Amino acid sequence: MLRQRLLVSSLLIPSLVGLFAWDHALGAPAPVLLVLLAVLAMRLAFELVQLLHRRDLQATWPLTGIAAAALVVSGWSGELWGQVCECLSGGTPLERVAVTLATVMLVLLLFHALRFRAPGASLGGLGADVLVIVYTGFLLIVTAQLRWTPRPELGYLALGSLVVAAKMGDTGAYTLGRLLGRKKLHPRLSPGKTWMGAWGAVLGAALGAVAWLEWGQAWFETPGAANASHSATAPPLWLWAALYGAVIGVAGLIGDLCESLMKRDAEVKDSAALFPGMGGALDLLDSVLYAGPVAYLFWKLWPPAL
Repeated sequence: MLRQRLLVSSLLIPSLVGLFAWDHALGAPAPVLLVLLAVLAMRLAFELVQLLHRRDLQATWPLTGIAAAALVVSGWSGELWGQVCECLSGGTPLERVAVTLATVMLVLLLFHALRFRAPGASLGGLGADVLVIVYTGFLLIVTAQLRWTPRPELGYLALGSLVVAAKMGDTGAYTLGRLLGRKKLHPRLSPGKTWMGAWGAVLGAALGAVAWLEWGQAWFETPGAANASHSATAPPLWLWAALYGAVIGVAGLIGDLCESLMKRDAEVKDSAALFPGMGGALDLLDSVLYAGPVAYLFWKLWPPAL
């Protein structure tokens, strides 16, 4: 399994780095990332629908996938919407997401009302649809706001900090858990996770965030913008990054446990067989999805001194 993981990682990581570099070069509209996340939202929704079906929760496909992708598109930057129609460029991305989510709820309620045949299934199906759309499309587009935080030219510094910290947290949890883990963290939900692995997640994420922000900021510097994101109340960058990474490590670990809850209840090991040795897209992104909104709040409410 380790060999399969290394092989898949050797293909996935360079591909993603190439796509992100291309998107960064295209500027604030970020069309490459938009297409990637819209497709990813539909794939995540599909996998979660399949898990829910195993518990006879009749989530609706492809309606949920289309709704998840619509949330991603609606929350994109004003620069891109302005190219489509000037009237759509007003307001903030998350305001457009809120309107889209309200519209999706109205459509779902009408859909299930028209589909009603007998008592016993409609509420479960409606709740399952809402879970799929919020867990995939909504969490994904809130996370995507890091692409323009604190400003578009530094977006991949922020987004990269989340991905690096969350994945280094996963690596730290796996490494320390395998080497030193004895006491189980939550044996009923995830027998393989240990308290030592949890400490490894926090340590790995903190180290990853410090390394990325200390070394990576030079790649995103722009003329005349050296102090544009400086916060007078922010501590030294390495300390901010360590605190930020530790928080992301905890959030990513919780996200992993939450996805384990879904798989455990559905009695499956992986959400899908998409990536050999790794499982599905949900397995790959569980920590990022949960930690994404946490990272966005961290960057917005307490930005680093860049």
